[in-house]
Amino acid sequence: MNPVEHIRPAIVMIVLFTILTGLIYPLAMTGIAQVIAPDSANGSIVTVDGKAVGSQLIGQLFTKDNYFWPRPSAAGDKGYDAASSSGSNFGPTSAKLMARIKSEAARYPGDGPVPGDAVTASGSGLDPHISPENAHRQAARVAKARGMTVDQVNALIDARTEGRVLGFVGEPRVNVLALNIALDAATSPAK
Repeated sequence: MNPVEHIRPAIVMIVLFTILTGLIYPLAMTGIAQVIAPDSANGSIVTVDGKAVGSQLIGQLFTKDNYFWPRPSAAGDKGYDAASSSGSNFGPTSAKLMARIKSEAARYPGDGPVPGDAVTASGSGLDPHISPENAHRQAARVAKARGMTVDQVNALIDARTEGRVLGFVGEPRVNVLALNIALDAATSPAK
């Protein structure tokens, strides 16, 4: 049998499957996503006054006392790098993990245990949510920095707490970006 007889069908199959899986399928899925869920398909971009300020799906670093802090991130050198999405891969006996947890816990003064999501990164390092317990633990700091009462800040947290998906999947959570935008709106002068 002539080897050329095998090469031609192989090349045809490579070209065919490249077109099918590299062009047709991705374009079809993109088109379907644009029809079914255009906001999600376009990155769930959040805008304030017509300016993009982030995504509902990707956490970002807030460090000032007048904002709620997200959970720590191990994604990239400085954290929250969507191009380097990953966890730290530190095990429970890791000295580096324990040092980071102690450092993060020290940022949360006061009585009572610090919520786990305040001191540990998510698997992706990009989780945009914190637990309601974490948010309420930060309420006094944020209220003091903003000149608000703790009750006002807690009301904003409660209003933005998302329940379990379908009523039973996951845990209640608060989107940090949405909460910080609500804080800015609540404390900015009327326009």
